[in-house]
Amino acid sequence: MVLLVVGGTILDMVHKKSAQYFFENAKKAKKRAKRPVGTGEKASIAIQVLANEVLTSGEFCNTRRRLSHLLTMYGFIIFVVTTVIMIFGYPTPATPTPPILPQLWHIGALMLCVGGYWFWFFIRVDVSAEGLSWYRFERADLFIVSLLTTATFGLIWSFTQSQGLAGWPTLFFVLFIVSSTMLFGSVLWSKFAHMFFKPAAAFQKRVTRADGSRENLPEMADRTNPRDRDRHSMELLKDAPLNMGLGIKRERPNHY
Repeated sequence: MVLLVVGGTILDMVHKKSAQYFFENAKKAKKRAKRPVGTGEKASIAIQVLANEVLTSGEFCNTRRRLSHLLTMYGFIIFVVTTVIMIFGYPTPATPTPPILPQLWHIGALMLCVGGYWFWFFIRVDVSAEGLSWYRFERADLFIVSLLTTATFGLIWSFTQSQGLAGWPTLFFVLFIVSSTMLFGSVLWSKFAHMFFKPAAAFQKRVTRADGSRENLPEMADRTNPRDRDRHSMELLKDAPLNMGLGIKRERPNHY
């Protein structure tokens, strides 16, 4: 599975040229920088990215989407880590598995299912905003579907084992293996590689704000500043309130 993820991620970078774009963009930003960013400041930015974009998914404005993402992410991490520990750390009955590990394995799988099914049935844009059927499936959905089937079949396999049902544990174990193989083998066509680019892109974005290059975008206008307020492009907003309400966020987009 590690080899499939590494290979799929490399193929994804080659196919989309995302790494090439990232490094070329970083060089351009460095040339446009208005001030140098020191090692200490970069370390501080890295900590901010870790705390906000990585550990708490702070870039999501939608609370439901953020909670769903966190449940799925942490459920997946717990599920995979405990699986690896139990397989390689306690491979035979000679070394009994500590009870906490299978408990965490089940908790991780359940968290993954709650977050994933919540996203699939209620949060996806084509379902919640466009009113399309939840069972509409495209290649882009391969990641979330294989992720959910892996956790679901794993839990059913565990349940049938505990009940001593003849034949059923083998069936659901095979389905579990097929789903997990699909999950890790389809990295090239899924959002799996996204998790490796996301922290790097978030870090680079914060660095461009700190050095003044701002991804070649103009500085945000501050209408409390007379110099900004009197600019030609701000003329219509001179007397407008600073907080003009929720705008399009006034209601949920469910009637397109």
